[in-house]
Amino acid sequence: MATNGKALLAGAIAGLMVIGVAYWWNRSDDHAPRQGCATVVVMASVEKADLMGEAANRYNTSDRRVNGSCYGITITATASGIAESRLAEAGWDTAWGPAPDAWSPAASTWLQLLRHDRTAHDRPDVLPAKAESVVSTPIVVAMPEPMASALGWPDTAIGWADLLNLANHPEGWGVKGHPEWGAFKLGKTNPNISTTGLSATVGVFVAATGMSGDLTLDTLKDPRVRSFVAGVENSVTHYGDTALTFLTNLQRADDAGSALGYVGAVTVEEKSVADYNNGNPTGNLEAAGQHGRPRVPLVAIYPKEGTLNSDNPLAALQAPWSDAGKQAGAKDFLAFLREPAQQQLFTDAGFRSYDGHPGKAISDANYLHADIGVPILAPPSPPVLAAVRATWAELRKKAHLLLVLDVSGSMGQSTGGGKTRLELAQAAAVHGLGQLSDTDEVGLWIFPDEGQVYWQYLPIEPLGPQRTEMTNRIQQLIPSGGTPLYAVTRKAAEQARTTARADTINAIVVMTDGKNENPDDTDLDGLIRQLTDDASEDGVRVFTIAYGKDADLDTLKRISEASRAAAYDASDPLTIDTVFTNVLSNF
Repeated sequence: MATNGKALLAGAIAGLMVIGVAYWWNRSDDHAPRQGCATVVVMASVEKADLMGEAANRYNTSDRRVNGSCYGITITATASGIAESRLAEAGWDTAWGPAPDAWSPAASTWLQLLRHDRTAHDRPDVLPAKAESVVSTPIVVAMPEPMASALGWPDTAIGWADLLNLANHPEGWGVKGHPEWGAFKLGKTNPNISTTGLSATVGVFVAATGMSGDLTLDTLKDPRVRSFVAGVENSVTHYGDTALTFLTNLQRADDAGSALGYVGAVTVEEKSVADYNNGNPTGNLEAAGQHGRPRVPLVAIYPKEGTLNSDNPLAALQAPWSDAGKQAGAKDFLAFLREPAQQQLFTDAGFRSYDGHPGKAISDANYLHADIGVPILAPPSPPVLAAVRATWAELRKKAHLLLVLDVSGSMGQSTGGGKTRLELAQAAAVHGLGQLSDTDEVGLWIFPDEGQVYWQYLPIEPLGPQRTEMTNRIQQLIPSGGTPLYAVTRKAAEQARTTARADTINAIVVMTDGKNENPDDTDLDGLIRQLTDDASEDGVRVFTIAYGKDADLDTLKRISEASRAAAYDASDPLTIDTVFTNVLSNF
């Protein structure tokens, strides 16, 4: 499964501290295309969309033509896993944004999965035979420097087997002379949505075999392989749609002098380590220079068993909504991106070039290696990739989750699309439950209920036996009353904490379209202190959804940050289905 190539790199998450990855925006609107030029929509993975937009601005002000025709490039941003699932559908829903003429996911693995998924549903292929790389990056394990040093870095090669041994040891970090660090904790994204999650999961499976050969369907069934993978997954704090959650939480912990108490390792792309160590974990161009370097830097560990490469291809889509002219424009934009001036734009920001060469951002960095020094693993075949995700769903760490849904009177407001806020949220919640397995433990509260802060509809129990009842309860909700946000969050955290376990991801999801309206509990600072004190390694994390334009996003962000979780922005009610999907990808 190893290849001799040294192509590598990709990006940290561009965006805000509030999460909302399955969105789109026009990142190339600073310079509109010349008049008379046809618009080519390029859907890019989120972590490089800022830079793609800058390159598109350059292209749009150039004099380039293809067979006498000119094109203007518009960049939209969508997480690779979500983009793949949308392109696998029979057609493009305009609610997802403008239909793309080209797609640039973070890695070619998503192209393979798209071809596999469309074939499985007897849908025509929309991909070219070959898609060339824009830039590249390897998947690495980012570790706080003292923890990496405790494992022998930089003199000793470190791999997934070493992390598994540490995770399984009853003394945790104590076996390395640091009992104060507690158990080993891993931050890892969801392979159904995130490139780092998918690539890291493949890497763990390869490490489990003890060989460098190709993964097979039979390999995935091997009890020893499954036990190894399950052991790694059991060390996960929670999953997620983006590594941004882990990196921004780690930065806040570092600011507070407690970086070594949050997480021991996070699977990310190499550029994310450079961004974090520069004080900009989001990789957002506008955030550069606004925060100092961390007290405790991250080290990029290139797993000794090998790692996958995020090659960031650009594929002109042979889709019914596009045409040959726009496909030609997309190919010309790819050629433009591979020119030296544009390649430097990316390498200056911490990417490697399309053929794997590092720029100064990598070669001059103290905690990265210009020469990777480990095998670059070839992605498994599409059927095996699909089976990896299915097997992960069986072996992943299970959730112990309390859903807390706002049914206040404002949830009855129309969204302008013929449905109320509550109706859209009900559909999104039911759809999101489909991501969870029957063995996940899920409960349901609503707030408010007449005369009460909350009403427990269903206790936190295995989802399987109560899935139908939970679906029915959600679908039958009726809006009424005000919003006792602080009180219900406090009560939910107390309830979830009493039943939290070390072998599950313990969390609450609070969705609200308003702000606190309970005069009997206005103590936000007290709630924040409580959540901060409870944010231990097995503590309860509070993920929040700010639903609609009236939601108190700033407060919800404070609540989530205090519990080392993330706030999600669904200020546009039409995005609630996607946002619910992203939130539940943490489990």
